[in-house]
Amino acid sequence: MIDCAAMSPGDADPNHIDPAFPLHKGGKIEVRPTVRIRDREGLALAYTPGVARVSSAIAANPELAREYTWKANTVLIVTDGTAVLGLGDIGPEGALPVMEGKALLFKEFGGVDAVPICLDTKDVDEIVDTVIRIAPAYGGVNLEDISAPRCFEIERRLDEALDIPVFHDDQHGTAVVVLAALINAAKLTGREISDLRAVVSGAGAAGVAVTDILLDAGIGDIAVADSKGIISADRTDLNDTKVALLERTNRANLSGTIDDALVGADVFIGVSAGTIHDDTVARMAPGCFIFALANPDPEIHPEVARQHAAVVATGRSDFPNQINNVLAFPGIFRGALDVGAPTITSGMKLAAAHAIADVVGDELSADYVIPSVFDRRVSAEVPRAVAEAARQDGVARR
Repeated sequence: MIDCAAMSPGDADPNHIDPAFPLHKGGKIEVRPTVRIRDREGLALAYTPGVARVSSAIAANPELAREYTWKANTVLIVTDGTAVLGLGDIGPEGALPVMEGKALLFKEFGGVDAVPICLDTKDVDEIVDTVIRIAPAYGGVNLEDISAPRCFEIERRLDEALDIPVFHDDQHGTAVVVLAALINAAKLTGREISDLRAVVSGAGAAGVAVTDILLDAGIGDIAVADSKGIISADRTDLNDTKVALLERTNRANLSGTIDDALVGADVFIGVSAGTIHDDTVARMAPGCFIFALANPDPEIHPEVARQHAAVVATGRSDFPNQINNVLAFPGIFRGALDVGAPTITSGMKLAAAHAIADVVGDELSADYVIPSVFDRRVSAEVPRAVAEAARQDGVARR
């Protein structure tokens, strides 16, 4: 068998080897007009001289851009290609098919138009400055596949500088869907989230965001582990992000390896490429929850996890309970854009998680704590809940 990833363009036609190639031929998105020009009068309205009157009105009142341009329904997808899926740093061109796919999902599941921008720089200042300069044409910014810890600073600085929502999906999309699944897992087993002790494997973008949203949701206690062990007070090798993480986690003052942290733990959430041994899983609390989200190889194989856990979730589509970000980000942006929110608050993220969980309803079971990405109730309920949370948080502008 020929390895498509290793082929050069002259080696063979990939269309005959991998069905993904013909699907991607020519790209997956395009720009289409929302009005048609049939005659000279239509041209005069859509372009000069009619457009000049609209432009002059917007120049006098920039808020009119949300009504008379695509701004109110268009998101900028920004990446530098440094943390793409499980492929790592593959550069801006390599990242483009993924960003096109993201734009496709925005439109398909949220009715949101999205434009992918792949930047040929890894410099934080350059990324921030570039996005700020082109942001006036967009109603929101979705950061995608930018490596940690740079992604934290980029998101923070852009959120402070812009009056449109900025959302790093690798962080917050994952976190929202994890919380939704945990809400239903706790409900299924008759527990409250405040009763649970969780362990997060991975202190990168997703790990930090998952930890934060679980703390906002009232988790009983949570410990985070990186490749060197539990983030604890006896560690002298912690960067600023991990020091801040320690300040709000690990109330039990655990130290050592992740195996040590998992003894008696109620919840495992894996957002790393590590492996948890079978005997460690057996030492978790009875009726535990295992969310092993690494792709393509979960930290704990689902068949092993099922021997010990009441609920098992993965990031894969070939097992029940797939934790898939597409359940979250289209609806979150749809809700934020609908009310003109300048930012996405923690309350809006929590509302999205509860809305996703509520879609499951009476169908709740161990193999169904999270709805399918194709359940159209998600695309209706998440925007509604996010918009209402924006109003309650005082960030809705319409």
